[in-house]
Amino acid sequence: MNFVGITPELMALFGAGFWHAAIVFLRVGAMTSIMPAFGETFVPTQIRLVIGLVFTAIVAPAIQQIPMPQTVMQYAGLIATEVVVGLGFGMALRMFMHMLQTAGSIAAQSTSLSQVLGGAGADPMPALGAILWISGITLAVMLDLHIRAAELLIRSYDLFPVGEFPDAANFSRWGVHRVSETFSIAFTLAAPFLITAVIYNLTLGVVNRAMPQLMVVFIGAPAITFGGLALLMIGAPMILEVWSRNLLMFFADPGVGMP
Repeated sequence: MNFVGITPELMALFGAGFWHAAIVFLRVGAMTSIMPAFGETFVPTQIRLVIGLVFTAIVAPAIQQIPMPQTVMQYAGLIATEVVVGLGFGMALRMFMHMLQTAGSIAAQSTSLSQVLGGAGADPMPALGAILWISGITLAVMLDLHIRAAELLIRSYDLFPVGEFPDAANFSRWGVHRVSETFSIAFTLAAPFLITAVIYNLTLGVVNRAMPQLMVVFIGAPAITFGGLALLMIGAPMILEVWSRNLLMFFADPGVGMP
């Protein structure tokens, strides 16, 4: 072993098991640092580090023994490949939270609720987005997110073997597919609010044409706000059900979109 500053005695003390866990931690730590629930900004850094170590203790025994790197350059190559793969899967999971935030922003803009009760997350977001975001985190944890994340990490070694840098073309296509799916499903989740907003504006326009002297804004603004809140109360269970179904589909087959 040619690591500078590491004596043979220290290497013997660590053993192959230490380096196996250390290499697994590169991928696990990168994914858990940005994934939903465990990687939120309100979770302290020390807690996220402990979460990464716990996931490593779960995943490492299930992975075939990884050969110890013989040079610093080999370990640097492992850092590059494993961190990139871990961040890729973590970002794919993070996109599901952006899905709810985007749907909430579209719904809020459509129902004049975009400036109420914002700022619940890392970035300011409308009230509807904040409610869906918090509900999504809660639902994901209730669906055994920690177990499914561990299974995803174990399965990821079949898609991306250790030390092999992902093919750039295939990896980019997979990322584009995940982003396009995020915005497509977000628009679908916000469709009831968009349809309601279109009907509301058409009705308001007809009323304004029929009665120009009536201040339709003073009547319509409370109506659309109340309608948006009522629609959220009725439609939130359906929105979260569709969202959770897509999340579970990703856990079942994370390689969708990859040639």
